[in-house]
Amino acid sequence: MHPQIKIAMKKLTGIILFLIITNSLYAQVIVKGKVTDNRGRPMPGASIALKNTYDGAVADSSGNYSFKTNEKGEFILSIVMIGYKSLEQKIIVDKETVVVDASLKEQLDELKAVTVMAGSFEAGDRKRAATVLTSIDVVTVGGGNADITAAIKTLPGAQQIGEQEGLFVRGGTGYETKQFIDGTLVNNPYYASVPDIASRGRFSPFLFKGTVFSTGGYSALYGQALSSALILESIDLPERSATNAFISPLVAGAGFQDLAKDKKSSWGVNYSYVNLNVYFNIIKQTPDYFKIPEFHNGDANFRIKTKSGGIIKYYTTFSYSRLGLRRPDIDSTDLKDAFGLTNLNWYNNLSWRENLGSGWKMNLGLSYSTNKDDIQQQLQNSQDQTQSFPDQWWLEAKNFTLAHRQDMSQLRAVFDKKLGGISALRFGSEYWYNYDKSIFNGYHTVITDNYNALFAESDIYITNGLAAKIGGRLEHSSLIDKSNFAPRISLAYKTGKDAQVSAAYGVFYQKPENSQLIFTHNLGYTKATHYILNYQKTTNDRIFRVEAFYKKYADLIKTFPDTNNLGSGYAKGIEFFWRDKKTFKNFDYWVSYSYLDTKRDYLNYPQELQPNFAADHTLSLVMKRFFLKIKTGFNFTYSYATGRPYYNFMLNNTGSKYTIADNGRTKDYHNLGFSMNYVSSIGNANAKTFWVLVASVTNVLGNNQVFGYNYSYNGQVKEAVVPPAKRFYFIGVFLSWGIDRTQDAINNNL
Repeated sequence: MHPQIKIAMKKLTGIILFLIITNSLYAQVIVKGKVTDNRGRPMPGASIALKNTYDGAVADSSGNYSFKTNEKGEFILSIVMIGYKSLEQKIIVDKETVVVDASLKEQLDELKAVTVMAGSFEAGDRKRAATVLTSIDVVTVGGGNADITAAIKTLPGAQQIGEQEGLFVRGGTGYETKQFIDGTLVNNPYYASVPDIASRGRFSPFLFKGTVFSTGGYSALYGQALSSALILESIDLPERSATNAFISPLVAGAGFQDLAKDKKSSWGVNYSYVNLNVYFNIIKQTPDYFKIPEFHNGDANFRIKTKSGGIIKYYTTFSYSRLGLRRPDIDSTDLKDAFGLTNLNWYNNLSWRENLGSGWKMNLGLSYSTNKDDIQQQLQNSQDQTQSFPDQWWLEAKNFTLAHRQDMSQLRAVFDKKLGGISALRFGSEYWYNYDKSIFNGYHTVITDNYNALFAESDIYITNGLAAKIGGRLEHSSLIDKSNFAPRISLAYKTGKDAQVSAAYGVFYQKPENSQLIFTHNLGYTKATHYILNYQKTTNDRIFRVEAFYKKYADLIKTFPDTNNLGSGYAKGIEFFWRDKKTFKNFDYWVSYSYLDTKRDYLNYPQELQPNFAADHTLSLVMKRFFLKIKTGFNFTYSYATGRPYYNFMLNNTGSKYTIADNGRTKDYHNLGFSMNYVSSIGNANAKTFWVLVASVTNVLGNNQVFGYNYSYNGQVKEAVVPPAKRFYFIGVFLSWGIDRTQDAINNNL
């Protein structure tokens, strides 16, 4: 080719390339904008792209983005950010700059979402639970002796009551706190009551995988608890088959749990026998026990998984006990009060949890319990012979027999529907049948009640940081022939990483006690209105919580001059809780503090007074340290409460009014509890016996604890209510074949 032609071709090619590049640059369109969240905050790192092209960008630290494209026509602009809902928008790419500002909504995530928790302490394996106490925690609380109630008393809100069983929470009586297992009410959660001596709970902490201790403002799914609810969820299936046994100077027992090879069903049985004869011969008791306390306890369970991923669970427990004790009679110098008790209790719980598909779940519950108390109270002389005083009614009234039977049947159905995301609606109904029969000195009284309730509740998640729980409960009792409606609402707002504020409002109703309804059925529900404000910050190893509350009581029962609903009262205060597993290696501790200001005008109170079960200040410090080298844990619990008020109410000369003949405050309550647990194993790797040595002492320092005072009929004699002995000791060995409990004990104490 001629050289001039070559030169001309090169020039022409250059011109063509220049024109192509110029045209390309001229054809490029800029797409830009800003990405924010629904609060207007920039979203750095958001990914922006034209779908089905290679054109796009990433938002900068201010949420701004910009990129150029040669494409023409209609496209989908996609904006994606982890943790937020993706946004897609149609745009037209032509000649002009395209500006698209986008606001992304947070993707609701159960693991990230705020939890509505005002008024509640949750524990267990649920994904969003604020874990406070596990089953191992309950067992290793120093001096708690594996009693669930004793462990709960180390949390804020609970009072340190030692002369009667029950949880006394935020100015409420023990009757105003109820316990629920798998949704149904437990009618007799404690062993039979003895005057001025607290009894422990009937159930083992290892029966449960989840615990919610609501100090107020609890869910609309539960009712008939004026102050508090302890909601327990039983385990599904055991880890594996195992045989266990335990022996101590107080108790001996054994059990077996069998897990099917396909791990879809299990069954188990347990039996224990308690006799305090040896213990009382070693540790002298203040009462004179003419019948040493003796208990027979047995339980059985069956569990099976369904094809749809649900589970059916049945649990039954049986208890038979006898005891008898004598104390000096307060109204005389040479007589004794002899109290004898025989108790039989049988409890059954059947539950069925099922996935119905399309976001629906079902929870059915059926329970039946019966409790029989045969009580004989006598005035006896120094030869233990019964004495009669027909002319002195205040003495003769101490000779009586009481046969008391309580039966309770319950049927409950709850349905759960996902509303989109993690929001949900729950609704259902329950029916209780109560039968209460008393034979007092041959005089029969029978009380029956058909109680019905409808309830509904919705969890509404607006964002991961803002949620609400709104519900209500409609109840009717045939015994008092009255209905009520109880609204409940709770809110939660995330204030930062792992931190949130919660608030709750609710109205709560409860029937009067059966002992009050014996005299008249012309009574209404007692009522309490709760207001709660809570802040909590939670990490894996630390929990800090502060909560303020106000509770207004109305329609409380007055028993003088007649039985009516004219009582009232209030409770207010502030509580703190701090748990720390991180600061000190292998050391776990928690601190709880409660301030309570409460007054009531109820029963035979002549005016509004601070009730005799309420202390102004309550403090608990729990410390646990496990030493890996020696496989031994040492646990201490120190509990403190300021003195509680006591009163002696006496009728005036005309019998028209009660007056305060004597009053004061008990000494401050101090109790240092201790326990230790050593874990080990015997045998080869294929056939081991795993055993745990447990020792426990309450009131290690031997403080003189006074829970109140009893008065003689004329008010001239005043006696302190004290524990049967200064300290309680326990030592025992727990053996297991099939499950290595050593790692459980170690891991749960770190």
